[in-house]
This record gives sequence, C-alpha cells and structure tokens, in this order.
Amino acid sequence: MEYILEMIDIEKSFPGVKACKKCQLKLKKGEVHVLLGENGAGKSTLVKILVGIEQKDAGIITYNGNEVNFQNYKQAEEKGIGIIYQEFNLIPKLSVCENIFIGKQPVKNGFVDWKKMQQNAKKILDSLQVNIDVNTKVEDLGVAQQQMVEIAKVLSIDANIIIMDEPTAALTDKEIDKLFETIRRLKSQGVSIIYISHRMEEIAKIGDRATIMRDGAYISTVDFGKVTMDEIINLIVGRNLDEKYPREIHKPGKLILKASHVKAGSMVKDVSFVAYEGEIIGFAGLMGAGRTETMRAVFGADVMESGEVFIDGKKVNIKSPQIAIENGIGFLTEDRKNQGLVLNMSVKENITLTNLNKLIHRGIFLNLKKENDLSKKLSDELTVKTPSVNQKVKNLSGGNQQKVVLAKWVNRDCRILIFDEPTRGIDVGAKSEIYKLMNKLCKKGISIIMISSELPEILGMSDRIYIMHEGRVTGALNYKDADQNILMKYAINELNDFEEKSILIKEREDVNESVIG
Repeated sequence: MEYILEMIDIEKSFPGVKACKKCQLKLKKGEVHVLLGENGAGKSTLVKILVGIEQKDAGIITYNGNEVNFQNYKQAEEKGIGIIYQEFNLIPKLSVCENIFIGKQPVKNGFVDWKKMQQNAKKILDSLQVNIDVNTKVEDLGVAQQQMVEIAKVLSIDANIIIMDEPTAALTDKEIDKLFETIRRLKSQGVSIIYISHRMEEIAKIGDRATIMRDGAYISTVDFGKVTMDEIINLIVGRNLDEKYPREIHKPGKLILKASHVKAGSMVKDVSFVAYEGEIIGFAGLMGAGRTETMRAVFGADVMESGEVFIDGKKVNIKSPQIAIENGIGFLTEDRKNQGLVLNMSVKENITLTNLNKLIHRGIFLNLKKENDLSKKLSDELTVKTPSVNQKVKNLSGGNQQKVVLAKWVNRDCRILIFDEPTRGIDVGAKSEIYKLMNKLCKKGISIIMISSELPEILGMSDRIYIMHEGRVTGALNYKDADQNILMKYAINELNDFEEKSILIKEREDVNESVIG
C-alpha cells in the first residue's frame, strides 16, 4: 500500500465561504508532507475534517486502506492520528505527565496510577531525547519544552500520523534544529507528519513532498528537490510576486518620536532611539533581547522605571496604553488573537472599537450606518478578504486578521505604528500585501516601528535598523550599510562599538546625537 492516508475530492462549505473544493491529500508512511497555501487556502479546514473537528460535505477519506469518517477528535486519536496546534493546548497549572495523559490516565483499583503515569511519560520523553522532569508544572517550562510536551502528548496515543500546525512560530533557530531532529527521529520510526508552515526557508529542510492549495482548491503535489522555491511560491499565490520585499524610497519628515535611556523591568536596561515621519525603523535582535518589552514600555503597557519619551519635541508621560493612543501611538501586537482582536466580534466592530467617538450621534447614539460605511471603506482599502464586515473575526485567516488589526489603528488616525512580528504565521502572498500597506502608510507620513525576528524582513523593509542585545541597543544602521552577517554580530554583541563609532546615518547628525544620547 503506497499511501497510509488518502483524502479525495473533499468538499466543505461555511456560510458565504466555500472552504474546500475537490481537495486532496495523499500521505505516505514515514514521510514529512508539507501542506502549503496562503491564509484562507483551506489547509486548516482540510486537517480539521481529517481529525473529525469538522465534517465534510462530500469526498472520501481512507486510512490504512479503510474508509473512515471521524465524528470527533477523540475517534481520530483512538486510531492514532494527533494534531499539534500553533497555540499550545496545555494546562499550565498541571504537571508535564498530567498534560501528556490528560483524559487517558492509567487507572489501578479505580484510582489514577500515578507511578505508572510518571513512568510512561518519562519513557515517551526519553524516546524524544528530552530531559524534562515529568512532575514539573507546564507553566514553568520554556516555549521549546512546551512544544516537546505537545509532541509527547500526541505520541501517548501511539500516533501513526502527527499534524503539526506552524510548530516553529515561537521557537529560536537552535530550538527549531532540535525540533527537526525530533521529526527526523519520528520519521525513521515510521511516523508520518503533516507539516503546515508559512516559513519558506524551513520547509525544504524538513519536507519530502508538498501539497499546495489555493482558494480552497487542490493545486498540485510536488517533490522537494525537483522544483525551485520560486516555482513553489508561484503555485501558492497563483501569480508572480515581483519582489518579496517591495522596498520603496521613503522621504522621512520631521522628528516625531524620541525615546531616551528607557529602562523597564529586567529586559530593558538602557534603550534610546528616534523615529521620523514617513519611515520604517526595524528593530532586530535575538529572542530575549528586549525589543518587544521596550515598545511595551514606550506604549505604556509595561511600567517604564526610568527614561523619557518625547513626541513632536514635547515630553510625554505615558503611563497607560490609553495615554499612548491619545498621543497617536498604535501597537499591533505579536499575539493578534489574544491581544489585538476581540475574536467573537465582527470585522466592523473590531475596526471601529478604538475610535467610537467618530460614530456617536446626538451625544449618546451609535450611528450604525456610519459605522458600517467606515468599516467597509477601511476593509476595502486594506484588502480584507471577508464575505461581509459583519463576519466574525475568528472566522478569518491569519493574514486577514492582521489587516483588521491594522485597519483598527488606521481608523484611530495614529501617527506612530508599532508592528511586533507583523507577518508571523502569514503566508507569502499576504506578507507582500502587508508590506505594500506599510509603504502606503509611510507615504501618508506615518512612522512605523517594526520588530521582526526575520533578518531578511528587517533588511528588506527597513529604512534604518536598530539592533538590540540583552536590553541595550548595540548598533544602528542605514539599511544600505547592513547585511545579515553584521546584524547578527551586533545581535550577539560581537561588535559593541555603538557609542564609540556610530555607523548610523552619517549625514544626519541629529539622529546620531539623539540615539547616542
């Protein structure tokens, strides 16, 4: 039997959306099969149908040669099919072994057999070559360790097929390498992996074959090594992307924001930077460098212990996000689902939430027509793909959710926008659209501060780049003077000459002086 799993002509519709149209997926035993497609392509729906979370409208699924139609996830688990979501499905207050065997604890004489559960959990973790105390609470583990607990949890069902949805989204490069070692080990044991990812640089390292979907339909299945990455991207988006990073020459205006010697908590020790109207500033650095924490302090989400912030040359005391918003600062958080959106509210309600004063009629009434027209206008301008502005945000793809967050802040008329990992978990086509929207905002004089862990993104879109290491700025560069090698050297503090020999934009002494402070 060539395939352990076959999904043929799968159909699925939701109100206003045809999520799957004649989709197919054929999985071999012991292979890593990458599922590719833009957000909204139907990937998540297809795997949810496989594990019984959603029910197909039509089509056939065969597993180990037998036709199956799981009615819920429990049935799929019982047959050895498990799924690991991008957002971990762990209970922080419970121990590692309790999380691994939750709902399937071994029982002896009517009681949980703790000793056996601990032994079995250790056995699984040992098979993954992971050294974690099984009695440790999950909340005390790092992200990479939690990822391994998720894998162990799936292996506890004797999984033949493991579905991994964006498994590397929150991992460092070293952690990704360890995960890939684990995947190769599972593959050698005959376990099949369905691997969903938007990170094009990693899929060829781990994948054997790829199935490509677009707009809810099956496009092609390809073997890695027989096609180029450009060919794969063209299959994904159905069009040529002229440039991966559509750089434009921005003309910065006046100094709009100056942060001087910011200190906040243990992660932000001494950070100074400036931002001008109509430019994109990139913040680079390794995980834990303090980039996000710096911006949270500037935005008032975290307490700034010392330091000063000036907007238009005037010192402002930003003690809360509300004060930051009143001063024209918006923050597109990395965790858009939990911190950037109200998922059970509509596109319209999310877009207008930050500035309801625009829509008040006669002092107390909400002008519903104005709300609808405004949200429709911004939704169209930012190319949000949705059947209606009344659609709940939770039903949109990741890329379109990010556009709704952006529309929310555009509606607030923000002059400074902080983007934290703006394209994480977003497909290549949607990334290109986000970049073009950033350029469009710059032309309107908006200053964009972009935090990104992807060095090509930093280099491809930034006008100026700050590099951080352990809570401090160690370098600042014009994009023309930067490459991945030099950024990495500053990120690991190998070139800490920032205060002695600034190589910031030399022709603009005001920037040099205000950053070096």
